[in-house]
Amino acid sequence: MKKFFFFLILMLTTSLLVSAQKKYSVYAVGFYNQENLFDTCHDVGKRDYDFLPSGSYRWNKLKYSHKLHNMARALSDMGTTILPGVGCSVIGLAEVENDKVLTDLCNQPELKQRGYQFCHVEGPDRRGIDCALLYNPKLFQVDDVKLYPYIPTEKQDSNFRTRGFFAVSGRLAGDRLVVIVNHLPSRFNGPYYREVGAAQVKALKDKILASDKNCKVIVMGDMNDDPVDKSMHDVLSAKEEISLVGPDDMYNPWYNVLTKQHTGTLQYQGNWNLFDQIILSPTLLNKAGSKDYHSLKYWKSEVQRMPYLFQTEGKYKGATRRTTAGGVWLDGFSDHLPTVVYLVKEQGVAKPASKLVKLPDYDAAQLKYIAECDAERKLLEEKDPMK
Repeated sequence: MKKFFFFLILMLTTSLLVSAQKKYSVYAVGFYNQENLFDTCHDVGKRDYDFLPSGSYRWNKLKYSHKLHNMARALSDMGTTILPGVGCSVIGLAEVENDKVLTDLCNQPELKQRGYQFCHVEGPDRRGIDCALLYNPKLFQVDDVKLYPYIPTEKQDSNFRTRGFFAVSGRLAGDRLVVIVNHLPSRFNGPYYREVGAAQVKALKDKILASDKNCKVIVMGDMNDDPVDKSMHDVLSAKEEISLVGPDDMYNPWYNVLTKQHTGTLQYQGNWNLFDQIILSPTLLNKAGSKDYHSLKYWKSEVQRMPYLFQTEGKYKGATRRTTAGGVWLDGFSDHLPTVVYLVKEQGVAKPASKLVKLPDYDAAQLKYIAECDAERKLLEEKDPMK
C-alpha cells in the first residue's frame, strides 16, 4: 500500500526520483498535424468548399463530431507514456481552420478535464488552414503571441500565400520558452520554398536569442521535409548530434530516428518520412558530460504510436489511419503521427522573477506583407459568392 501511495504521488507531481538528494520534474512538449480539422460552415473569403455538407467530402455534423472526438483522444494521450494523467504542457497544431474548431476541440471531455486552452491567429492561407498552440495553463503561462508571415523572396511569387510562423512566448517551469509552430510549403511547390521558410524561421530564432541569450526556443511543425533535407539540416542548421550543435545551430532529435531506426511520422508509397519535427535551441541542451538541470533541458523524444492511430487490416495495414482516403470517410485520425519531446528541470531551483516576455516586433517587410494580405482578405470577402 505504501509503495502504491508513493507511486501515485510521484506521478501526480510529474517527478522522477533520480537520487536521494535530488528530484526532477518532467514536462512534455508535442506537435500533431490535425489533417484538415474543418468545421461544417463556410468561412467567408476562404476556399473551404470541400469541407461543407455540399462539398466533395460531404462534411457534416456527424463527421465533424467524430473528428473532434478522435483528435481529442489522441491529443490527450500524447506524453502519457511518461506522464500518465498529465500529458503535454504544450502541443503545436497544424491544419486547423479557425477559432471555432479550436474551441470545440478544447471542449471535448478528454481535453476539457485538463483545462487546455489555445492560441491562434488567422493566417493568409487561402484554404483557411492555420497553425495553433494548445497549452495547459497550470503548466505553461502565455505572455505573447505573434504570427510572423512567410514572405516570398522572388518577384514572380509575390502573390504566394501560405502559413506563417506562429510564435508563442511564455514560461514553463519558470523558464522563458518560445515555441514557433510551422507548416512549411507543400512538396508540390519544390524544395526552394521550404528552404526560404527555414531561413526565415532561423532568422526569427536568432533574433529571439539575440535579445535573451538564456531563452529556450523550440521550432516545431510539419516541415514537409525530412531531417536530412537541406531546409532542415543546412538552412535551419538542425544537427543530428548534440556534440555538433554550435551557438547558432539547433538540435534535431529526429534525424537518427529516421536514418537509424528507419521509421517516421507518415508514409508515402510504403516508405516512412519524418516531417513532424520538434527542434531545440542550444539553451535546452546539456553538452557531453554535463548534468546541469537548473533550467529546462532536453531528455528524450518519442514518436507517439498509439495502436488506434494505425490501419489494422487490408492493403494499408500498418499505415496511419486517416480521416478520409480516396474520397472515402474512414473515421480516423490523421495521415501524420504525433511527436513529443520531454524536458527536465531540477526541483527546488529558484525560479527567475516573473515578468511579461515579449516577442520581437515585426520588421518593415513583415508589416508591408501583413498589410497586403489584409487587403487581399477584405477583397476576397467582398467577392465571396457565399457570403
